[in-house]
Amino acid sequence: VQLVESGGGLVQAGGSLRLSCAASGRAFSTYAMGWFRQAPGAEREFVASINWGGQTTVYADSVKGRFTISRDNAKNTMSLQMSSLKPDDTAVYYCAESTYFSAGHYNSQDYGSWGQGTQVTVSS
Repeated sequence: VQLVESGGGLVQAGGSLRLSCAASGRAFSTYAMGWFRQAPGAEREFVASINWGGQTTVYADSVKGRFTISRDNAKNTMSLQMSSLKPDDTAVYYCAESTYFSAGHYNSQDYGSWGQGTQVTVSS
């Protein structure tokens, strides 16, 4: 499956952004999906994941209560609604397809397909 992220940009602290991930090549409803992010000089870190059917979501503690992950299998899309953004949220955000059906896999090695990333910059 090919994944393409969109929706990144520059926003002030406290603002909101909505990231989207479009899948092509085949239907992506079989596997869980996730969002990761990587700040300059840092390792890629888990942000959120959602199971194949969209019923179960898991979040990193750093974004819990501020970010919401969702998916629309009929449209082959996944989204990440980000609110109350902080400068620490600045990073390149990647969507990825898991090799598992369930959500809650935090290791990037549990994901087989990745998008190219979209930059999110939060100014203070």
